[in-house]
Amino acid sequence: MQRRKLGHSGLDVSTLVLGGNVFGWTIDQPTSFAVLDAYAAAGGNTVDTADGYSIWVPGNKGGESETIIGAWMKSRGNRDRIVVATKVGWELSPTRKGLARAYIRESVEGSLKRLQTDYIDLYQSHRDDPATSPEETLETYSELVRAGKVRAIGASNYGADRLTASLDISRACGYPRYESLQPLYNLYDRAEFETTLEPVCAGAGLGVIPYYSLASGFLTGKYRSEHDLSASTRGKNVGNKYLNDRGRRILAALDDAARDCHATLATVAVAWLIARPSVTAAIASATSVEQLHDVVAATALQLDPSVIERLDTASAYANEPTSVSTSG
Repeated sequence: MQRRKLGHSGLDVSTLVLGGNVFGWTIDQPTSFAVLDAYAAAGGNTVDTADGYSIWVPGNKGGESETIIGAWMKSRGNRDRIVVATKVGWELSPTRKGLARAYIRESVEGSLKRLQTDYIDLYQSHRDDPATSPEETLETYSELVRAGKVRAIGASNYGADRLTASLDISRACGYPRYESLQPLYNLYDRAEFETTLEPVCAGAGLGVIPYYSLASGFLTGKYRSEHDLSASTRGKNVGNKYLNDRGRRILAALDDAARDCHATLATVAVAWLIARPSVTAAIASATSVEQLHDVVAATALQLDPSVIERLDTASAYANEPTSVSTSG
């Protein structure tokens, strides 16, 4: 699997980043280990998670995904070969949220403990915190970098204005800068990134690692009718957002491309992302080894320019809303 430089961080990440949001949610530890093993065997080296995964599951407290990943790395003895990306700032409770200094200091220790490591390769602000100044957040990250607890920092779910402001502050104050952005971006969700965020990232040389590469499973083709929506946990949300005329046009174009490329829709959709010049790597999760094989195949699929053009045309977004996502 090819690797690319993540911004100016010094980190080399595989073009497919394994999403850890399903660990401790839709798959248990043994299945998670099997998926992680298959990913590493395919040449993947980067796993993305967050301290909030998966607090939305009844009975969970957050940190379940980090705990599974930490146990896997310890059992396999491969910590030095894995790029670990995690996040801070998601609301875990009314008093456990945000990007204030004290909370980041507390949260990083919890993540390090669960991951069973003494450093985090990429520590990301999970979402912007309007109640905290970027100066305070970035100064705190600077302390963690100097202490050797964090190698590089990134941002997730940031708008262009706050991302630009943060980059300006880092430059002015000598703080480490956000070296990557993790936005919502896929064949359907294009407008927000391409119109406002992509120019910022390209101009600053930031790495880009989009999440929801398969639009919550919609781009696999498994949701094509109202009847299909009841088949999974995400079905209702998928239907409300994606099952419309534009979504159906995208699926039709993916069907054609998949047939021409002798690949699955998921493989083509992820390959489209990886081919985007501004994208460093695509994040995709898998609930089975079989699902993983589909997205891993995308890293070896070179889409013909004519295929990319057809997909671009089908997914044209003149009427797509451009609000910043609050999940992922």
